[in-house]
Formats: sequence, structure tokens, C-alpha cells
Amino acid sequence: MTFTAIDFETATAFHPCSVGIVTVENGVIVDEYVTLIKPPRNEYNSFTIAVHGIYPRDTVNAKSFAQVFPEIQKRLQNRIIVAHNESFDRNVLAKSMALYGLDYESLNIGSRWECTVKIYKAKGLKPTKLSDCCREMRIELNHHEALSDARACAKLYLMR
Repeated sequence: MTFTAIDFETATAFHPCSVGIVTVENGVIVDEYVTLIKPPRNEYNSFTIAVHGIYPRDTVNAKSFAQVFPEIQKRLQNRIIVAHNESFDRNVLAKSMALYGLDYESLNIGSRWECTVKIYKAKGLKPTKLSDCCREMRIELNHHEALSDARACAKLYLMR
């Protein structure tokens, strides 16, 4: 069981304001990475702030996506990627890369990732929000904190 779990929190649309990445080697978490990301023009909408509690004041001095991308790239490249509702996180990554002229294909991670929503839905769990899955599987979660979400996703994938 070797893979990488990822979670983005967004400021607006697909513009990330935080990323959490958990690296698993042979079923053991061996690396965790989290950082705030300054979205374009440091703009947020009130809905996303209400979800994750990250404000423009928190990211005013943070690095841009392009500046943190080398850390993201080294953790994702040539790996199996897992996310909870993978299409959301995959689109955040792909669209952010495109915005900065970065080639998604160079990551060699495929057009579809492993998805813990789909896995737990297939197991009959309803609803399949991350918080519901974690409660059912007794996984600690500080929901909408990127590293906690990525860590929980990794644990869900390991328990599948």
C-alpha cells in the first residue's frame, strides 16, 4: 500500500489557499506536508471562509501556488494519488497548474485518482462526506483542515 493522499482547501472556485499531502509507503505514513497558499489577488469568497476558516489575512504573506508547486510535485510525481471526492482535488491541481503554465501530464499520475468517496459508497456507507466516513471508521478528523483531511483520507484508503 504505497500512495499519496491529498486535500486542497480553496479560496474561490479552484484557487487553493491550503494543501495537505500525506505520503504512505508500505502501509505506513512516512511524510506529511501542509502549507498555506496565497490565491490570486488573495481573494476569497465568504462561503469558503465559512467552510475552512482561512482568511485573506492568513495568506497575505504565503507563497503562490507556483512557488509551492515544487514541494507538491516531488510528493505526487509518479505516485498513486488518493483523495476524498477526487474530482474536486484533481481539478484544483490541474486548473492551478494550467493557470501557471505547468504541465499536468509531467506528473505522470493519471487522469483519474483513487477516490475514498467512491470506495465507501460502494461499501454501502451513506452519506459519504469525509466527516461521516471518519465517524463510521473511528478516524480522528479536524474537518476542512487540509492536513487532517489528507491524513484521514489516507487512513480511509488503508482501511478499505
